Amino acid sequence: MRKILYLSIILSVGLIASCKKDHNNNTATSYINLDKDSIYYYEKEDYLWFDAIPAYNTFNPRSYTGSTDFDALSNEITAISQLKINPATGKPYEYYALDPGEAKYSFVDDGTTTASLGGSNADFGFEPKYLAANDLRVKYVYPGSPADIAGLKRGYEITSINGNTDLSGTSNSNINYIVNAIYYSPSINMTLLKPDNTTITVNFNTAAYTVNPVLTYKVFNEGSGHVVGYVVFNSFTTIDNAQPKLDQAFNYFINNGVNDLIVDLRYNGGGAAETAEYLDDLIVPQGAGNTLMYTQHFNSNLLNGNSPLFDKKFGTTKADFQPTNANNRRIFSKQLSLAINRVFFIVTSETASSSELTMNNLRPEMDVELVGDTTYGKPVGEYAIPLGSDGRYILYSPQVYVENSANQGDYYAGMTPGSGSYKGYIAVTDIFKDGDDLTKDFGDSTENMLAHALSYVKTGTYAINKPQVQSLLAGKQLFTISQQKAIMRKMDQHKYKALIFNKKHK
Repeated sequence: MRKILYLSIILSVGLIASCKKDHNNNTATSYINLDKDSIYYYEKEDYLWFDAIPAYNTFNPRSYTGSTDFDALSNEITAISQLKINPATGKPYEYYALDPGEAKYSFVDDGTTTASLGGSNADFGFEPKYLAANDLRVKYVYPGSPADIAGLKRGYEITSINGNTDLSGTSNSNINYIVNAIYYSPSINMTLLKPDNTTITVNFNTAAYTVNPVLTYKVFNEGSGHVVGYVVFNSFTTIDNAQPKLDQAFNYFINNGVNDLIVDLRYNGGGAAETAEYLDDLIVPQGAGNTLMYTQHFNSNLLNGNSPLFDKKFGTTKADFQPTNANNRRIFSKQLSLAINRVFFIVTSETASSSELTMNNLRPEMDVELVGDTTYGKPVGEYAIPLGSDGRYILYSPQVYVENSANQGDYYAGMTPGSGSYKGYIAVTDIFKDGDDLTKDFGDSTENMLAHALSYVKTGTYAINKPQVQSLLAGKQLFTISQQKAIMRKMDQHKYKALIFNKKHK
């Protein structure tokens, strides 16, 4: 984890006085109450939808409690997130259909997200996902992680975890067991079934490793001059971590004469905005250099200079938030020499934030095709705001709304391939035949969504002979699409959906 030095948050003379009073009585209570107050005051000043937050005495931030301090702060930010109603939907801007009442964008971090963004993880290095109710698979594995070293691959079926063979997704207790075993335990024992019907049993521990967000890349020669580059980009880690890996993949594409590109963002929940900008600069056609990529927009407090907290924390002034400010108008700067006029993005409901920014930025500049499911829907971003004198918690909550050069944004409901202004093909009419094919590893040309994109390159149509995966599911209890998404929501609660802008703390 990158170590960042944070300054104390000074809210007001009255707040300092209350701090002294609380500190004399109970230091722990003082600190958590100040964190609650900090969330309230920062949200009331900088949150995109600040105008829906009641006065301090009405909202009463110190009334929010939880089994831990972290839970109490999370409950407070969740309450704030549900206040502003989107007139287009009649629901909160932060409404999440799979988990109503919970914040879709805002969250409090205990340091885990910040470390992961910097490219430092200390876990097993893999994620699970259900193909069917009683068929749990390896979703992906980070290169160099403990899971990778142990031999795990995407598509392997997990048949036993720590001796437990009942892993059915129809049981909440089973889901809790799996989540605890994979995300909150220091060691794990698993038995897995490989595609060749052999089994392996592995034992490994959590360990620190550097995240490589490029899970794989390769080139397909489809004949008739069609040379297709394919890259799986799984996380928008900070630019210093991600750029060398992206450059390696794109230089490989350039050296192999790639003239079409498929970028697989199916599980990419976002991260650093600067990395999304760099990926756009790698993809955009040469002629788009020095043209507008996107614009950042802020609330009226920031625009009018009514932001003493933010200004004190980051050293900003009113001028920093104007849409005409060069820092809020990102310009394309073509990187490397990949020459393409069309790009395919493989997407799912887990594709969010920086991933959506990447795609939206390119739409006015080239042919952008989406293949997969409707994306998460997050046209807003945030700055990391540390709470307390030691920065033990960090607030992430939308302060920025983004639009591309054609003033396109507003994708709160996500981007649906082949719908409205979005080109492409939605591949989830039958999730077991035509959606995310967990029986195949990344880069397998017969994997459903990759096959659709390759078909379009060759034939100009997304129609394919659907792979026969139903035989693998004989005797298994199938989820509906909505059930599968709801299950994965439970299993992915620890994962962030973020579009994080970088400002140095003063």
